[in-house]
Amino acid sequence: MQRDLETFKASLANPEPPPGLSLALQALWWDAKGDWDKAHERAQERDDAAGAHVHAYLHRKEGDQSNAEYWYRRARATPSTLTLNAEWEDLVRKFLAEG
Repeated sequence: MQRDLETFKASLANPEPPPGLSLALQALWWDAKGDWDKAHERAQERDDAAGAHVHAYLHRKEGDQSNAEYWYRRARATPSTLTLNAEWEDLVRKFLAEG
């Protein structure tokens, strides 16, 4: 399984996410591939903090700030002020480190 950001990014050349990724990482993978709907589906599959955090990021990216703030609260995370790309990278690193 991918353990670093560069390997994760390299996997985006493939048509499907690598096996063994958490739902949160699958959501971020699909988001990077430009498939917001698949990313959103993966983020919603499990009602946990990781899914809520990715859900918040996705709604922020969508431009729905009030919905994003709701999901940041559900994730017990401070709403991000980073660029979307930087937030995406931070989330990938965080979830890769968690295994």
